Amino acid sequence: MQHLTTAQLRQKFLDYFAKHQHQVVPSASLVPGNDPTLLFNNAGMVPFKDVFLGAEKRPYTRAASAQRCVRAGGKHNDLENVGYTARHHTFFEMLGNFSFGDYFKEQAIAFAWKFLTEELQLPKEKLWVTVFTEDDEAADIWINQIGVPKERVSRIGAKDNFWSMGDTGPCGPCSEIFYDHGEEVWGGPPGTPEEDGDRYIEIWNLVFMQFNRHADGTMEPLPNPSIDTGMGLERIAAILQGVHSNYEIDLFQALISSAAKVTNAQDMEDKSLRVIADHIRSCAFLVLDGVMPSNEGRGYVLRRIIRRAVRHGNKLGAKGTFFHKIVAELVAQMGDAYPELAQKQGIIEKVLRIEEEQFGKTLERGLAILEEHLSSLEGDVIPGDVVFKLYDTYGFPADLTADVARERFLTIDEKGFQECMDVQRKKAQQAGKFGADYNNQLRSDKSTEFKGYDAQQHSATVVEMFAAGEKVSLLNDGEEGIVILNRTPFYAESGGQVGDTGVLATANGQFIVTDTQKLGNAFAHHGKVVGQIGVNDKVDARIDAERRDRIKKNHTATHLIHEALRQELGEHVNQKGSLVQADRLRFDFSHFEGVTPEQLQHVEKKVNDEIRHNFALQTELMAIDAAKEKGAMALFGEKYDDEVRVVSIGDYSIELCGGTHVERTGDIGLFKIVSEAGIAAGVRRIEAVTGADALNHIAAQEEKLTQIAALLKADSGNVLDKVQGLLERSKGLEKQVAQLNDKLASAAGASLLDGAKDINGVKVLIANVAGTESKALRGMVDDLKNKMGSGIIALGVADGDKVSLIAGVTKDLTGQFKAGELVNHMAAQVGGKGGGRPDMAQAGGTQPEHLDAALASVEGWVSERG
Repeated sequence: MQHLTTAQLRQKFLDYFAKHQHQVVPSASLVPGNDPTLLFNNAGMVPFKDVFLGAEKRPYTRAASAQRCVRAGGKHNDLENVGYTARHHTFFEMLGNFSFGDYFKEQAIAFAWKFLTEELQLPKEKLWVTVFTEDDEAADIWINQIGVPKERVSRIGAKDNFWSMGDTGPCGPCSEIFYDHGEEVWGGPPGTPEEDGDRYIEIWNLVFMQFNRHADGTMEPLPNPSIDTGMGLERIAAILQGVHSNYEIDLFQALISSAAKVTNAQDMEDKSLRVIADHIRSCAFLVLDGVMPSNEGRGYVLRRIIRRAVRHGNKLGAKGTFFHKIVAELVAQMGDAYPELAQKQGIIEKVLRIEEEQFGKTLERGLAILEEHLSSLEGDVIPGDVVFKLYDTYGFPADLTADVARERFLTIDEKGFQECMDVQRKKAQQAGKFGADYNNQLRSDKSTEFKGYDAQQHSATVVEMFAAGEKVSLLNDGEEGIVILNRTPFYAESGGQVGDTGVLATANGQFIVTDTQKLGNAFAHHGKVVGQIGVNDKVDARIDAERRDRIKKNHTATHLIHEALRQELGEHVNQKGSLVQADRLRFDFSHFEGVTPEQLQHVEKKVNDEIRHNFALQTELMAIDAAKEKGAMALFGEKYDDEVRVVSIGDYSIELCGGTHVERTGDIGLFKIVSEAGIAAGVRRIEAVTGADALNHIAAQEEKLTQIAALLKADSGNVLDKVQGLLERSKGLEKQVAQLNDKLASAAGASLLDGAKDINGVKVLIANVAGTESKALRGMVDDLKNKMGSGIIALGVADGDKVSLIAGVTKDLTGQFKAGELVNHMAAQVGGKGGGRPDMAQAGGTQPEHLDAALASVEGWVSERG
């Protein structure tokens, strides 16, 4: 058996399949390109999904890859097991070889067996094989051609040995290869009662994709059976390095050592070090692929992983921020295989450090609240409302609370938590909404040639049509449908640019195009018929040229603003999305703080400077590797072919882009930023207009300024001075009002003392202070406490449909009475909640009709504790 490092093993796998005529394909992003059905790429086959479905064509029929994967959200979620088992990870690399209608079972099995036994020199007697119960063909190949003894070939049912892409669509039997770790490890072969032990470990899964499953369960043979295989890099590395746990391989040992160093951990076997070593990989690569911490979707999953790692560092005694410091070791271990990791090291470290700092502000308080609840917990289940409060108030994901519970041999009331979560929980589990009947999805095997870069009008032939999801040969007057042409000048929505509109004119009428979308390799013209249109009709396809012209101005402006932002804010700025319409553009970009008005002015000026330079745009087709070497930037979320279109604007900007553009930057005319704001943690958005729309926007702003000046009896030259004067006067009046309110509250408070009661020797003041502003309550309670010397105060006031409550306890009584407990006792009765210090706490509510009853209950609360 060979002893290989993880890096050597990865390369050996790719070299082996390259030698066998496989195209070595680089790992795709963790964020699936143009695929809303997945949170993350979670298997090696995901980037080839459209190829298997027949919606995408590749210039090769054999491929091999080392695909980075994440399973930490939605259906595929291993997060809670990470650190506690030998082989669960949030991030892993899947080695895979694929055949798209080329070779099938016999060669796939031979490739796998020869790689393991000849290239890696694994002992044949250590390998065990499984096949699907009904797959006699695969069993025959393993036994009679490969020579695996019959007793080491297990027949397994559909649960483990039949793969499907979904409830419908491509599917087929599997064959798995297991490695026997030896008698010293407990467990039995697959298919036996002891199979859950750790002795026999699956290392390679071969999927024979040969059927199309329909909604009624019918299995239709595929015309071109395909192969999808996957072998976990970490699992096979453990075997070759003679260790049982993935965390003992060279890669993880280096990361664990780094984690121990930055956390000052002494016990190298501590499970928390494993958690941190695993999580740094998923977090770093997610940030690399454009995911930023946020409260929804992919960003929420990233935030959960970061916070789990930080808490485990906190358990180890880490002081200050530490997590981002491990990125350097990750780059040392994986930077050769993924050069972009080294290129973006600084930005990855910054994102992780900022998120850790933000969480650090709430971590200590949140843990203290949890400890407080655990100290009085009855039973072994943490209530769902406590879990939710920690999530909602202190930013604790439920699985982090569950992690703490697990260490105390407790569980959480997950059902109760889910009932509390409502909208937040839905955001966290968006992946659960995904899924569709593959066979009901609209598909076309046609291909449309795009002529729109050079032409606004072109002759074409109708090759396919759809209406109400069904293929048709004729569309009559008034009917809506989809028309596919053999060639078209209409741009199909892609890369943020909206689809073209216009007209398809025939001898018998017109098809009014309201949108153009991609349908596989075809361009789908959506619209409505005036007259009649049929398959094989000749058409004159004419786009709305004026609308396209405005779209081109805005699209080219997104390239200019991208570069201007990088120059002004830093090279960490990357596009996170865009929308290019006729009347405006939207540009999302990565940045970690607000953009100042001065910076926006500089960005706007840079763009307009390039417009005045009137650079000519150049486009050329080239291999994607050559384009990247030339320095072309790729657009976020876009999936590129092997040959790409490169758009250059002088020496100012160069990007991969399939959109339409102006001939020279001067054609844009004018660029004006309309707004800038944050839309998620680390992501900001600029909206802007160009050309005539920019002039119209400026004219509208000038009109507003004129109207404001008229209201202030000023002119545009001195309107700012007038506004500043009014603001200063307003602040002065607000200060006077606040001072008067404090005096009134103090006077009212003094008279309230006459109503104080003695309850078990404690002076207690309870009052509905109607008419008092909620802002004045804190000062009123402070004043009353000083005058009482010793006692408890409970005040409430209703304002419309809102309730404000406050409780105060003098210092000498806080050991017996807690203001926070008292205010929450009242708040629960008026539909609210609150919190604060033992001597002062406030709350709000939404049920003013119960205010008096809540106040009345204070006497009983004090009596119980007296």
